[in-house]
Amino acid sequence: MRLLLIPFCLFFVLMGSAQVEFNKTKHDFGDLESYSARYVDIVLSNKGNKQEWLLSVKKPMDVVYITSKQIMEKDSSIVVRLQVNPKVKGRFSYGVDIFTSDRAEPVQVKLTGNLREIDQNTTGGMTACPDFSSRPGGGDPNKFDLTVVTIDKKTREELAKSTVTMIQNGQPIWEKKTDRNGKIKEDATLGLSYFYATHTGYYPAELGAYVNFKRNYIVVELEADEAFVPPLPPAVDTNVIATIDPDPEPEIIIEIEEKLETIETEFDSTVIAELPPSFTDLDKDNFDPEYFKPVNVVFVLDVSSSMKQVDKIELMKYALFQLTDMLRPIDKMGIVTYASDSRVLLPATSGGNKEEIKKEVAALKAFGYTSGGEGIKLGYKVAKKSMIANGTNHVIIITDGAFNRNSDDYERAVKKYKKLGINLSVVGIKNKSVHEEDMREAAELGGGHYVPIMKLADAQNNLKQEIRVLTFKHQP
Repeated sequence: MRLLLIPFCLFFVLMGSAQVEFNKTKHDFGDLESYSARYVDIVLSNKGNKQEWLLSVKKPMDVVYITSKQIMEKDSSIVVRLQVNPKVKGRFSYGVDIFTSDRAEPVQVKLTGNLREIDQNTTGGMTACPDFSSRPGGGDPNKFDLTVVTIDKKTREELAKSTVTMIQNGQPIWEKKTDRNGKIKEDATLGLSYFYATHTGYYPAELGAYVNFKRNYIVVELEADEAFVPPLPPAVDTNVIATIDPDPEPEIIIEIEEKLETIETEFDSTVIAELPPSFTDLDKDNFDPEYFKPVNVVFVLDVSSSMKQVDKIELMKYALFQLTDMLRPIDKMGIVTYASDSRVLLPATSGGNKEEIKKEVAALKAFGYTSGGEGIKLGYKVAKKSMIANGTNHVIIITDGAFNRNSDDYERAVKKYKKLGINLSVVGIKNKSVHEEDMREAAELGGGHYVPIMKLADAQNNLKQEIRVLTFKHQP
């Protein structure tokens, strides 16, 4: 019996003398998309009074690793970077044994997560572990260096002094100019991003892309405007420039024009009070209660998987943010989402609570298949519950295609709620032309309009103008 106790005693003595500390022994990657970072840094710190060694790492086939060093001097640390490469969708769990010279048994690091989408860019489902020049993925895997390049689409030459705006979650993150090499290098965070580039003499260009520490080089191609004529530099006559004073006449004309406008306004004040201005006479950003009725609008948003393709969900978020900024406290906005199922994301909320609305919009993610009919009916229910008397009550569908599943009976709901004073419009986000006719028919049936959003300028203006048209008090 005494002999049997000796190995156990020796084991605990060795364990008690362990000098290498691990910063973590388990890490959950959460849900992994195809673009997600898949590595974590395990930091080993030598707290003892003598040199220690990293002896070996025993791992499953689906895990790769690199180490910063093998030797751990006293009061120093090394890093073991572990990357998971699961081949099958679903939950995964790996145990990695790390052997060090200060203990008889390895320390096991548990790596868990859920693979939602396989990275198609990998070869055979495996990728090498990133080197240590990459931003670390253990503490905050989202931060990395992003390079954006603007080039001439035809000549492939870089374009210096292009202006590029980066948008994430529907909001501009930064606006920068390219350097003389046509490049911008900035900090970035992982996710679907939208890039809008302009350059003198070129048409604007737009590009949506996932970015992360591996996909951190974006090229935006701009097409030259053949009709563009560069302005000629002004001719300078050095003999007369010092003797001729600037002509003050334009300033006098401007003053006279301003006075005439003032006089006409004062003279016609009684007439203006009787005759309201037409819609087109108002500034495009005017949403004054004097001219526009309160609006109770419920958005029925398509968040099925197709909406995350290219850049559709980013355009949708951007359009909703622009509208939210325009809403007044007298207005109400609700959000219903539909994909595999339908749910109320945001009950009717005052337009004054902009941060609350934007928080829900920013968190939108696309997944599942389309179930448009159920989403439309749920949207109508929310709109009815929050109806504004003597206001505009409206449901607006935002989608990239047809209402595919369980949508054969939505027409009945459209007709029913139209009689109650709740109308319907349809916004198409980069939809194919084959779906446009269906969208127009649905909007016409609901007493609203088909609103296309194909580019950033559309997202900035079209949804706002639809709300202004619907709520205008004095429509012809």
